[in-house]
Amino acid sequence: MENINQVSMPRIGDQAPPFKAVTTQGDINFPQDYTGDWVILFSHPADFTPVCTSEFMTFASMEEKFNQANCKLVGLSVDGLYSHIAWLRTIKEKIEYKGMKNVEVNFPLIEDITMEVAKKYGMIQPGESSTKAVRAVFFIDPKGIIRATIYYPLSLGRNFEELYRVLIALQTADAFSVATPADWQPGDDVIVPPAGSCGTAKDRMEGKEDMKCYDWFFCTKPIDKEKVLSTILKKP
Repeated sequence: MENINQVSMPRIGDQAPPFKAVTTQGDINFPQDYTGDWVILFSHPADFTPVCTSEFMTFASMEEKFNQANCKLVGLSVDGLYSHIAWLRTIKEKIEYKGMKNVEVNFPLIEDITMEVAKKYGMIQPGESSTKAVRAVFFIDPKGIIRATIYYPLSLGRNFEELYRVLIALQTADAFSVATPADWQPGDDVIVPPAGSCGTAKDRMEGKEDMKCYDWFFCTKPIDKEKVLSTILKKP
């Protein structure tokens, strides 16, 4: 017997499921329209709700910061286009929160009344709600591959500095062929992949004089913050 509560969720390393949709910024063909860019695709439960309003104001206020990191933002809820438009207008004209006011949301917000896209991305989780999307976040790279996912329940607003940190860490790992340790921020030491049974990373890695090894499997090296950011961020 089919489990009606079973949720299909794209996994890290999967190609982002394709779809076409109507948005507040026109029609999109996803992820094809974003080839060459990183994308954060995220869902929210409903328009005209307080947690979602605080999130959209925060994302909109940080949009340029994400764009500088070669990342586009795409939002989604199961509300209709006219609801989206009215809600975003209300945010701009009426809401002042934590010093943010006159906030205009310029990134696309997908209409998904049929829940087709939300279901493709595992955003409808019946144990939480069968009629609203949870707060899902998908980090999708320039080749359309899902690189990280984060899910939050309806009641929990997201930490947007953490979303930005994840984006920068993923790009740093790609650019420098390293990994990033717990709580990593640009300028912190990065982790050098271990060399396996043939010797320590320090024995086999260029620039080994800068490395610190805690054991054969755990070596770090510094990468200057400016080097990280100049590699990742677009030039003004």
